[in-house]
Amino acid sequence: MDAEITPPATTTTETGARILVDTLRQQGVTQLFGYPGGTILSLFDAMYDREFNITLVRHEQGATHAAEGYAKATGKTSVVSVTSGPGASNAVTGIADA
Repeated sequence: MDAEITPPATTTTETGARILVDTLRQQGVTQLFGYPGGTILSLFDAMYDREFNITLVRHEQGATHAAEGYAKATGKTSVVSVTSGPGASNAVTGIADA
């Protein structure tokens, strides 16, 4: 006799990236400026179906200045997302300026 095989129940695992994205949405954030890289890709994946406006830039420093300009022009909060290491180092000048 063949045993009946039941597929595993599908569950959605809450990840740090999903929790962060949901928190940003609760705070009213709709705009993100960033440069994707290895360690931050899970955040970009979590934003994929959550109705964020994501502006990809060519350099991390450009993301920080773009986010600052957006915030000053609109009065809304924007977020910068860059990868760790050199990506974070490149964002320091814009963060200090903001």
